[in-house]
Amino acid sequence: MKHIRLYTDGACSGNPGRGGYGAILEYNGAERELSAGYRLTTNNRMELLAAIAGLEALKEPCEVELYSDSKYLVDAVEKGWVYGWRKKGWKKSDGKPALNPDLWERLLSLMAVHRVELVWVKGHAGNPGNERCDRLAVAAYGGGELLADEAYEKSAGQLA
Repeated sequence: MKHIRLYTDGACSGNPGRGGYGAILEYNGAERELSAGYRLTTNNRMELLAAIAGLEALKEPCEVELYSDSKYLVDAVEKGWVYGWRKKGWKKSDGKPALNPDLWERLLSLMAVHRVELVWVKGHAGNPGNERCDRLAVAAYGGGELLADEAYEKSAGQLA
């Protein structure tokens, strides 16, 4: 199995608001950057989407060291919360709906293909990969062509 290092970050201007993600894949001395911006989303959705985009870019099963500054992402997986939410039909232990089930499903499907080790890094603390991903994410939501986070916009419209 190829060993991949994947750095990820999500960012929002407002939460919810314009958002973006950045991901950097490193393999055997080569790098690939991924990013996209969205017109209305949340920071947590962008954190998850950064990880998803990086894993979806892999063409075969790989061992992946996934670096993220998102406690939401890392803790939900490492502490097993996300598996409990899924088992309970995307409900948390207090009975309230778990957020972002569409993205969690995508991420869990990818984690079933790849051997993923999550590594939490402190955000804005000088980790070069994390800092680059943050710049990619901010540039993505600052750009002109923003995508629709359709699942979020649909759910936000139902709440309004």
